[in-house]
Amino acid sequence: MAIQKIAVIGAGAMGTGIAQISAQSGYDVILYDIAEPMLQKSKANIEKGIAKLVQKGKMSAETGDEVMERLSFTTVLETVKDVDLVIEAVIENLKVKQDVFKNLSALCDAHTIFATNTSTMSITKIAAVTDRGNQFAGLHFFNPATIMRLVEIIRGYYTDDATVEALQTYVASLGKESIEVKKDSPGFVVNRLMLPQFREAYLVYDEGIASLEDIDKALKLGLNHPMGPFELMDYTGLDIAFDSFEYLYSEFALPNWAPPTALRRMINANRLGKKTGKGWYDYE
Repeated sequence: MAIQKIAVIGAGAMGTGIAQISAQSGYDVILYDIAEPMLQKSKANIEKGIAKLVQKGKMSAETGDEVMERLSFTTVLETVKDVDLVIEAVIENLKVKQDVFKNLSALCDAHTIFATNTSTMSITKIAAVTDRGNQFAGLHFFNPATIMRLVEIIRGYYTDDATVEALQTYVASLGKESIEVKKDSPGFVVNRLMLPQFREAYLVYDEGIASLEDIDKALKLGLNHPMGPFELMDYTGLDIAFDSFEYLYSEFALPNWAPPTALRRMINANRLGKKTGKGWYDYE
């Protein structure tokens, strides 16, 4: 099935980025959120992003206008009923995601593919509340979605080949690379590999082996990472890292997945990263 019209559910940072890159790639996009202020903020951020591309000569002003014309913003869920692909990008909470897809399942056309942008949660569990497990998959973009090149396509237990192939074609049309996660395993590939590294960084810092600044420097200069683990956590949100550890610990029941004490202390102090102005580093 050819995907032409897309709905993105959730106008946070991830939803905004997915909507923008999709519209830039020629798709008609509906961005839905329950909160009008979130939609207005999202629209302003997309306009700002487009303006930067125009300023840098990477896009003409005319093309920028065409991109914005392909985007619509709404608080009315019924407007997404006839799209070809729905990408959910709401908070990392299983019940919230399931509630979203229950409503979408009753609303959307039978041909519509459902995808969740979850970074760790079971695709099969989320899909279980819908009427189309075969047309349901994980589509995990990375932040910022307009720049990061990788997208994980994750099979749920019932996901069929046609759905995976349609999503692979969509991802390629965005100018991105995809990998296929063949089993619905917590954390998929990237977070399964990255979160243990985060945990070791906490332990190295907590044991007084090195400062967080030097740990970040070590991974940037020693392993050629663009950001150190503490910088990256501040950028994406410490609460997201904490929730990911809690979910993986509940799934695997192994002590190495338990949320580290150092991270818990930061959460308790409401130091969640750049979004609160304070995380491992201060931004105010």
